[in-house]
Amino acid sequence: MNNYSSWREVIEDEAKKPYFKKVMQYVDRQRTVKNIYPLRKEMFSCFQKCPLSKVKVVIIGQDPYYGEGQAHGMSFSVKEGVKIPPSLQNIFKELKEDIGIKELPQSGNLERWARQGVLLMNTSWSVEKGKPASHSNIGWMEFTENILKVLNNLDKPLVFLLWGSHAQKVGKIITNPIHLKIETSHPSPLSAHRGFFGSKPFSKTNEFLQKNSQDEINW
Repeated sequence: MNNYSSWREVIEDEAKKPYFKKVMQYVDRQRTVKNIYPLRKEMFSCFQKCPLSKVKVVIIGQDPYYGEGQAHGMSFSVKEGVKIPPSLQNIFKELKEDIGIKELPQSGNLERWARQGVLLMNTSWSVEKGKPASHSNIGWMEFTENILKVLNNLDKPLVFLLWGSHAQKVGKIITNPIHLKIETSHPSPLSAHRGFFGSKPFSKTNEFLQKNSQDEINW
C-alpha cells in the first residue's frame, strides 16, 4: 500500500530521480532541433484529466501519435476537430459491436472517458514526428512501470486494458489479484484482426466495475 493521494505527489517523486531528469533533458534537447509530440505542457495531461482518486480503468497504448496536431497526452485520443486516426477508428468499431451504440462517435477526443475514471496512458510519453517508437528506448519504461506500481498497490479493483505487446510487457507489473487485466492485440489496422476485434473490452470492463460496486463507464 502506498501513501500517495494525488498524481502530483507521484510525479514530484519521480521528477527527483536521476533517470527522469535524464529523460526530460533528452526530450527537451530534441525539441530544439526536431518536432516532438505531444507539446511539453501536454505530455502528462492524462493525469490532469483523470485524478488518482478517480481511476477505475487504465488503457495502455504504445507511444503518442506521431502526426502533427494529433497527440495531446492521452493514449489514442486526439483534440476536437482532428481527423480520427485509424487505431481509434478501430476502437470505435469494436465499441459499436461490443455494446451496440447506434453510431460511431464523431469526435476522437476521449476526455469524456478520462473524466469518468479512465486513465489513458502510453508506454512511451514522447515521439519524434513521423517516427513511431523513436523514444521507446530513452528511459520512459521506468516511468511507466513506476506509475503502474502505484496503481497496482491501490486497494480498489481496477481494470487494465493492455492493447499490444508493449502494453502487455509493461502490464506484467500488475500482480495484485483484485485487478482485472484484459490483454489483446493493438487496435491498429496492422494487428486489430489478431484479437482486438471481438474482444469485448468495454462490456467486460463494465461488468467488472458493476460486480465491484463501482459506476460503469458511459462509453
